Amino acid sequence: MTGERVRDALIVVHTGRDATRQVASTVASSLYQAGFKLRVMPDEYSTDAGLFDDLEPEQRPRRIDPADDAANGAEVVIVLGGDGTLLRAAELARQARVPLLGINLGRVGFLAEADLDDLDEVLDAVVHRTYRVEERMTVDVVVTTEGRELGRTWALNEAIVEKTNWAKLLEVVLEVDHRPVSEFACDGVLCATPTGSTAYAYSAGGPVVWPEVQAMLLVPSNAHALFARPLVVSPDSRVALEVSQRGDAGVLVADGRRTVDLPPGSRVEIVRGQNPVLLARLRVQPFTDRLVRKFELPVQGWRGKRGRD
Repeated sequence: MTGERVRDALIVVHTGRDATRQVASTVASSLYQAGFKLRVMPDEYSTDAGLFDDLEPEQRPRRIDPADDAANGAEVVIVLGGDGTLLRAAELARQARVPLLGINLGRVGFLAEADLDDLDEVLDAVVHRTYRVEERMTVDVVVTTEGRELGRTWALNEAIVEKTNWAKLLEVVLEVDHRPVSEFACDGVLCATPTGSTAYAYSAGGPVVWPEVQAMLLVPSNAHALFARPLVVSPDSRVALEVSQRGDAGVLVADGRRTVDLPPGSRVEIVRGQNPVLLARLRVQPFTDRLVRKFELPVQGWRGKRGRD
């Protein structure tokens, strides 16, 4: 290894594709040569058999368990996969206050900073620390019933209160800043961050919110009500969703990864998260360009600004 001081990085990898394994080996070899001490957390659903077997033993990252402190001491978490893999890595990086740098090897990959063609640029930025770090808002969630806490969690994209009985709708009351807004039956209600506005909330009919806008989005899903449009509220608002005592149970789902059961009569309270998620950015790029590129929006007819300032 080169360099006097050993640096530390965590690699979180989706091992379900052979191409991803090859990229993981390239990343590990390059960072080892740059003086990094590496650890890896393979995909939780795919086997990691053979991962890094093409490298010399001393170049292979140390495999770790997905414990809460897995990212502690790392200067960056490199994510190889899609948005699902990045959300998994965020569980570790958020607590350790370590930036995530995603290389998209999935489909849309809206959260990832780079694509496979940018791999050399990513490695150079990590070695020379030329990336900038951007904070992304999260939400904290607490579930109670009759004054008793049932669970608490957080989300980077969205926290969803949804039905569990697909033959019936879930009856909920929406509250903002300690005041009732509306009661309706629905498939669910999403509370999304600006980061999550391009994910599930977008598919449910919510607006796209630029990341620098601090806000929370409330998006009912298939609601039977006259007033059930998406709402954008202050990031300092306190949002609550109460599951009707006379209806069926539901479930809280955070980022598609963490769940809390919601018996009839339970209450879900959502506020701005105390800890943001840190995303590493390689270059200054307007969010508009990322939106157009990721969603392949048609802009061929654009002619640019006319006239003079």
